[in-house]
Amino acid sequence: MKFLDEAKVYIRSGDGGNGCVAFRREKFIEFGGPSGGNGGRGGNVVIEVADGLNTLIDYRYQQHFKAQKGENGSGSDRHGANGKAIVLKVPVGTQIFDEDRETLIHDFTDVGEKFVLAEGGNGGFGNAHFKSSTNRAPRNANPGQPGEERWIWLRLKTDRGCRPGRPAQCRQVDLPLQGQRGQAEDRRLSLHHAASAARRREFRRPRIRAGGHSRSDRRRA
Repeated sequence: MKFLDEAKVYIRSGDGGNGCVAFRREKFIEFGGPSGGNGGRGGNVVIEVADGLNTLIDYRYQQHFKAQKGENGSGSDRHGANGKAIVLKVPVGTQIFDEDRETLIHDFTDVGEKFVLAEGGNGGFGNAHFKSSTNRAPRNANPGQPGEERWIWLRLKTDRGCRPGRPAQCRQVDLPLQGQRGQAEDRRLSLHHAASAARRREFRRPRIRAGGHSRSDRRRA
């Protein structure tokens, strides 16, 4: 399994459903009236700490996550269903940062911990909600509120934030050297490999014994 300690993710909560404008007039109901239902609430975006994870590699191949939209209301006072929430699994020791990579939003420390990162939009009211003693037949309804959307950074703690019994928080990644330091390190390694190769060639050189002949020359004779 490959290890990834940082990932950029786009999240969006669900929009709320629209309210409905409807009226009913049935045989055994003396007075009809408005019967438009309310829209459902949009789904939330939830971050949950899962046991057994130690990397964010899953968010390298999928970066966009959207919760379900709430359903619209309908006649006969039927309200729309709420949208399903979407849950993102992360390992222990994960921190959530804003898009600027500096503002800390939340820090996870325990397995099973949940955090609602974006709430879904509220559903709109149907015309039955606006019925009153002075307004017996309202013909207006509210649209659903839009959900929240944002880019975030998921980042695992390094050894600075290590806690006993939390190996996922003690993970540290060796980053490649940059600039002059990296060039000096590469040059030092190159000289080291060249010296090692020279020593190996010298070791393989046949030994010359007394008399001016090597062991291999005596065998051939």
